[in-house]
Amino acid sequence: MMRRVAITGLGVVAPGGIGVKEYWDLLTAGRTATRTISFYDPSQFRSRVAAECDFDPLAAGLSQQETRRLDRAAQFAVVSTREALADSGLDTSALDPGRIGTSLGSAVGCTTSLEREYAVVSDGGREWLVDHTYAIPQLYRHFVPSSMAAEVGQAAGAEGPAAVVSTGCTSGLDSLGHAVELIREGTCDVMIAGATEAPISPITSACFDAILATTPRNDTPESACRPFDRTRSGLVLGEGAAVLVLEELESARARGAHVYAEIAGFAQRCNAYHMTGLKPDGREMSEAIDAALAEARIDPSAIDYINAHGSGTKMNDRHETGAFKRSLGEHAYRTAISSIKSMIGHSLGAIGSLEIAACALAMEHGVLPPTANLHEPDPDLDLDYIPLTAREKQTDVVLSVGSGFGGFQSAMVLARPERSIA
Repeated sequence: MMRRVAITGLGVVAPGGIGVKEYWDLLTAGRTATRTISFYDPSQFRSRVAAECDFDPLAAGLSQQETRRLDRAAQFAVVSTREALADSGLDTSALDPGRIGTSLGSAVGCTTSLEREYAVVSDGGREWLVDHTYAIPQLYRHFVPSSMAAEVGQAAGAEGPAAVVSTGCTSGLDSLGHAVELIREGTCDVMIAGATEAPISPITSACFDAILATTPRNDTPESACRPFDRTRSGLVLGEGAAVLVLEELESARARGAHVYAEIAGFAQRCNAYHMTGLKPDGREMSEAIDAALAEARIDPSAIDYINAHGSGTKMNDRHETGAFKRSLGEHAYRTAISSIKSMIGHSLGAIGSLEIAACALAMEHGVLPPTANLHEPDPDLDLDYIPLTAREKQTDVVLSVGSGFGGFQSAMVLARPERSIA
């Protein structure tokens, strides 16, 4: 019989909330953490808003040496890992470290440090031949994204398989999917898995400006991200991290662990169509949903809630709506859907793990987070997208989906372990 995988610990660094409790309070209150960019002067850019984390590494428990050594994204990951392990109650020192693995997602790696150091060694971009002697000793760590997975492994005492999964905006789902497979196949008993991202930098702003993906709604940053709203005009960049402790279900039960949910199914597809474009029928996302449900042995009619990708672009909203209808049929019209990107922005590779953490908390508390800023529903999007206010609802099965540049489509199904298995 296939080994089953449970979520037993959560750790979060997010805009508007450092830590799981603060994060959940923000989501259920429907508050937005989007604001005018403060990390640098954004005046030269078309889109000047983002969802920034109010993060003090020392206050979050990192040492001065760790703060100096680690890129901001790695700092997020280590802090989230420590919270997740504490939440799980798991004593990793009592386990075989070779049976504990690490899987971390990130789309753009150590962008913040790399851009900062390039500005230093090139004298603000004025020198074509850079002077490496001005670079910090830690530059190699920032250049190699695998260093982030190594830091998480060190924080957890994990000596098993370690990987960085980088599949664009689906990285946070795909890293969890990779972790689940390692437990199912028997390679690991415990996985420290999730994703981290700190992409808010001039180079990122310039890239997203170039493809007109980010919103130009700069005058009202708190309401700039408007998934499913008729007036939506693009995504809002974000940052953050979520790390989950995943365990083989029976082992978790045997030690009396609290189980948030079981990761029952996962699948990913690529549309092989366009780097950024999506077809409105949602076929590729639908195929990922169908495959994830089949792996979970769950009928589409059992889905109680969908955490949508909901980036705030018209193309994505239409694609998702089409996918939900293809996969769920008439049940799609009876299923509650929302997007938390409306509150915490789109943190690229990290967002999928942040969304799975939100889904686990929704199942735990019987509350579905809303879609903020959804005042004027797009008449073409005729499903039950939860507007403005959280909704109380007990859920047994939750679907979370992601869509990424390159044509990536991923779907993950969470379920209560007590459900009957077909």
